[in-house]
Amino acid sequence: MSSYAGKVLRINLSNGEIRKEPLSRDLSRAFIGGRGLGAKMLAGEIPAKADPLGEHNKIFFITGPLTGTTAPTGGRYMVVTKSPLNNVIASSNSGGFWGAELKFAGYDMVVVEGKAKTPVYVNIADDTVEIRPAVKFWGKLSQEVTDMLLEDTGDKKARVLNIGPAGENLSPIASVMNDRWRAAGRSGVGAVMGSKNLKAIVVRGSGKIQAAAPDRFKEVVGLCMQKIRENGVTGQGLPAYGTAILVNIINENGIFPTNNFQQGYFPEAEKISGEAIAEKYLKKKDPCYRCPIACGRYCAVNGEEGGGPEYETVWAFGADCGVSDLAAVIRANNVCNEMGFDTISAGATIAAAMELYQRGYIKPAELDGPELTFGNGEALVEWLKKMGRSEGFGAKLALGAARLCEAYGAPELAMTVKKLELPAYDPRGVMGHGLQYATANRGGCHVRGYLISPEILGVPEKLDRFSVEGKAEWTKTFQDLTAVIDSLGVCLFTSFALSLQDYTDLYNSATGENLTPEELLGCGERIFNLERLFNLQEGYTAKDDTLPKRLLEEPMPDGPSKGYIHPLREMLPQYYRVRGWSEDGVPTAAKKQELDL
Repeated sequence: MSSYAGKVLRINLSNGEIRKEPLSRDLSRAFIGGRGLGAKMLAGEIPAKADPLGEHNKIFFITGPLTGTTAPTGGRYMVVTKSPLNNVIASSNSGGFWGAELKFAGYDMVVVEGKAKTPVYVNIADDTVEIRPAVKFWGKLSQEVTDMLLEDTGDKKARVLNIGPAGENLSPIASVMNDRWRAAGRSGVGAVMGSKNLKAIVVRGSGKIQAAAPDRFKEVVGLCMQKIRENGVTGQGLPAYGTAILVNIINENGIFPTNNFQQGYFPEAEKISGEAIAEKYLKKKDPCYRCPIACGRYCAVNGEEGGGPEYETVWAFGADCGVSDLAAVIRANNVCNEMGFDTISAGATIAAAMELYQRGYIKPAELDGPELTFGNGEALVEWLKKMGRSEGFGAKLALGAARLCEAYGAPELAMTVKKLELPAYDPRGVMGHGLQYATANRGGCHVRGYLISPEILGVPEKLDRFSVEGKAEWTKTFQDLTAVIDSLGVCLFTSFALSLQDYTDLYNSATGENLTPEELLGCGERIFNLERLFNLQEGYTAKDDTLPKRLLEEPMPDGPSKGYIHPLREMLPQYYRVRGWSEDGVPTAAKKQELDL
């Protein structure tokens, strides 16, 4: 008995073949599940330099060994594929209930290959799996298509994963949506679904997931639940105000990127804070499967209701665009959910466009919509709709910030790493977090090693955020631990309260394995190095481990982090040494042998 379902569902859309295969226990031991197992299988199954939007790319919807169990936050799953945004390995995480439902149906993952001739969706009901026509669903928004598919399958309790118009139109910043407004948001995974003419995967399961050691697992779950409820972040802050509780905290530290990272302090941050959301627009909390934290928000604005917004979304459409109108920010979030956009990338791209407009690169005559000026909240919704439909100037915006700025001869105005738009923390005031941005395997990402935790929040201990001392070691540890958490199938927020020992106890009692904490963390290191090797194969080098020029050369102009730049060039050599990589950022033969790669 084990918490793995033990089956892989493989669907070839080109020929309609559906196969059920046993899960490799050797691979699951080495790579856990979720992000790790998906990375291993993708790397082994697609050819080098494969076109991300071509028939040879594959997309993995993959759970972890704790997904669908009673473990706290055990509803997470990953979407793993090759990114159409930047050609690196994409592994995008989502919550809600879809991942757990897939496990209840008896599958650890769904592998989608090939391309359907016309739009289709997949319907999974335990052992019954069908590829069904979806022409009538193509072009539909996320909530509408969810309702239509539940009607079409005749099961109102089924769970729906889908793309919106952004994915259908192959925007490289399109997300995969599930449970209406949960998103596997980053890296353009929605475009890969769109390239395969796959509109949705509907799943309904009737099974249960059993732990290998039920009594021990129940005991460990109880202890972990207690720690989460007693922790100040997971037991108080996040439940009360959601992730947007960070708005004032990050702004007060002067690292709240404003007007496309031109400043780090937003004077009107309070107006878009988690506290303001709770006071004005919050209708209820919206927790994911088995989540005691319940950071999810459900808001209403002028009769329009929906899930969110999260902290990153509030920042992207708020401070980054110079907008303090919270209602406009919430409406923009809702449009992204319906169109199927990554809110970070969509907001950051509009912010980049606003700076291009500010500096005269984009001319007024080019715009077939509202003026792209910082602070124009009314512009957000209209441009997002045009982006989703790939209409007019919106088609340029839908390509993401890097391509947009390159097209205007100003690539330095794209606040991206490896073409992935940076999230809501200016690295000029958090040196470890900036190093993490530069070295994260999918590009500019905050959830591949959340150094904000020790550098700002003081968890597990408070670090000097301006110091570089020891930050290479901290970055490596956080990156490896995050790879473990992403692979287990639980939420990263649990790491505010839980230790590596806790994750090890959950994993061992759920699966029947007997790993030490060091061995489990070693799995995370193996996963991170495998992703690195995939990217090197695709042509990436140490030169790509960098930050936007502005953050390396222009001192922060104002606020509590005034005068600082990011010392990345000083930090990278030490990071490579700590990783056991060569001076040019390549895992050595000894490191690969150590990790059995």
